[in-house]
This record gives sequence, structure tokens and C-alpha cells, in this order.
Amino acid sequence: MVPIVGVPFLARTLERLYEAGIRDVILPAGYMPQAITEYFGDGSRLDMKITYVIEDEPLGTAGAIKNVEQHITGPFFMMNGDVLTSLDLRAMIAFHKENGGLGALHLIKVEDPSSFGCVVHDESGRISQFIEKPPKGTEPTNEINAGTYLLDPKVLDFIPPGRNVSIERETFPKILADGQPLYAYTTEDYWIDVGRPEHYLTVHRDVLSGVMPLEVEPGISGAGAANADCANLIAPVHIGEGTIIAREARVGPNVVLGKNCRIAANAEIKDSVFWDDVVVEEGATIEETIIASRSTIGANAKIGKGSVIGHDARIEPGTVAPEGSRIGPSAPIGAR
Repeated sequence: MVPIVGVPFLARTLERLYEAGIRDVILPAGYMPQAITEYFGDGSRLDMKITYVIEDEPLGTAGAIKNVEQHITGPFFMMNGDVLTSLDLRAMIAFHKENGGLGALHLIKVEDPSSFGCVVHDESGRISQFIEKPPKGTEPTNEINAGTYLLDPKVLDFIPPGRNVSIERETFPKILADGQPLYAYTTEDYWIDVGRPEHYLTVHRDVLSGVMPLEVEPGISGAGAANADCANLIAPVHIGEGTIIAREARVGPNVVLGKNCRIAANAEIKDSVFWDDVVVEEGATIEETIIASRSTIGANAKIGKGSVIGHDARIEPGTVAPEGSRIGPSAPIGAR
């Protein structure tokens, strides 16, 4: 339930599916995800149907869809849960209908593909080879697997049941070896894996600047913006409902504050993302940091760049947390 500008990332994904005309969603999970089920329920309030399928043991990217085979009745999207993209799903559906085959795979071009899975295809888009993380300088293409697939149910015939299977390393190569067509759908859409803290901060900078379109107003935005009385708001800043910022605080640029946060006088915050109910006491300094819900940053504390503060943590007054700190809720962190 990691938020992207105050909305759970999964909700952002479901919004994109809804806009593409998709109403049935299957969520495989390794355990019953209480936070997810409490938030989304059966999907009815979103005018969608959500089916939760629990895996008794990890099944991998292909094993997970084989495990939900009984719920699949036609062509279906498979989406990487860590990827944020501006990909037009309706356009991808049209591409798949036109080209046929057992699937369409979204690809993007990157400067250095050595950390990704390269996908080789001909001019028609028909894929001929998958190369996982080629050594730098040996890659045959700069087009990489971007983690969104539109697949025909026949793909399920290539996945053995009851074991961990990787769709990228095992299933897709097996389909090619069988002579069946898979097609590349290459676009120039925004794309990023939000699973790393530095990427998570980059996503918010890109949303606030409009590079990644997410219907966030430019400048000072959010439900709490109208009540912001701070004289030193430096756009872009997004302020959640119920958040209070002391007039003498300095906030921005590139800051997202969740709901019901409290920012005291003379605090300085920039290039950071706060979740809900975060308290920052007087004179604290925070830069390029992610702070999860219900945490408190004590007076005159200094939080170094690249830090991540977990849920319910308390940073004691005067603390100096070095760059790249990882601080959890287990005990207060004192000054040092």
C-alpha cells in the first residue's frame, strides 16, 4: 500500500486498468493481504471485481498466473507490481488485436540495458530472443522488458503447475522454441521501477513536475493546499488533507506531505515524501528522505539525504542521522 502522491500505488494501477475498460482483476498473494483487502474489498466501490488468490508457497511470475488459471477466461494483462508507467493500455490492446500471436510485451529503450532483460525482435515486432542482463557492451539492443504483458490464455499451456516458474526466463523462451509468436510493443512512455528509495523519490519529482502525468496540479497542490499558511512554500509541493504547516517553516521544492502531518516552525524540508500523520518538530532539517506514517522527527534533528524512516519511528531531538540511514520503529533514535 505504498502511496504515490497520497494514493496507494495499487489504486493507481487499478485506475489505469479501469480507464482501459477492464473490470475484472486478479491479485495473487503469498498471504491474505489485510491492508489491501480492507482498502479495496471486493472492488465493487470501484465498479470492479477483485479476486484474491493466495499462494501456499512462492510460485514465481509464471507460476502465479498458472495458479489463477481457473479465473482467466480470455486475453489478460499481467503487470509488474513495482512498475509505474504512462503506457496507454487501450493502445496496447489494439496492437495485440492487430498482430495476434500469444502475447504482446511492452518494451522501452534505455541508455544502459545491462541491468535489465533485453528483447530482440524484427521489424514487424516479432520477438526472436530474450537476453537477461547482458554484460555491458555486448547487448544486441537497448530495448528492455518493461513488465507489462498482454497475453493469450494459450500461454498457460506452457507453464507447468505446482512449482515456481519465471515467465521471463522459462515460459517466454519456451514459447519461442515452440515456434509461437510473441510481439514487442515498444513505446516512449514514462517508465520506472519504484522499488528502490531513490526511484521512489524520483517518481514524486516527476509527478510534481508533470513529467509523469497523474492529474496532479502544478505548483502548490493537494486537498490541504488551500489552508496552508506557510510563507515559505517553494513549489512544487503537494499537501494532504488536514496537514498543518507553521508559517515559519520552509517546505519545498519537490515535497509531498500526506494527510494530517504537522510541520513546526523553522523546520526545513525539501525533496522528500511523507506519508500520513508525520510530525516534524521545531527546527528539524530533512532532505531527500522518505518518512512512513505516524513517525515523529524531534526538534533540531537533521536527517541526511537518502534516508528512509519506517512507520511509528521516533527520532529524538538533536539527532543527526547520516546519509542513507534506515531507521525503524523498534526504538527511539537518540542524538549522536
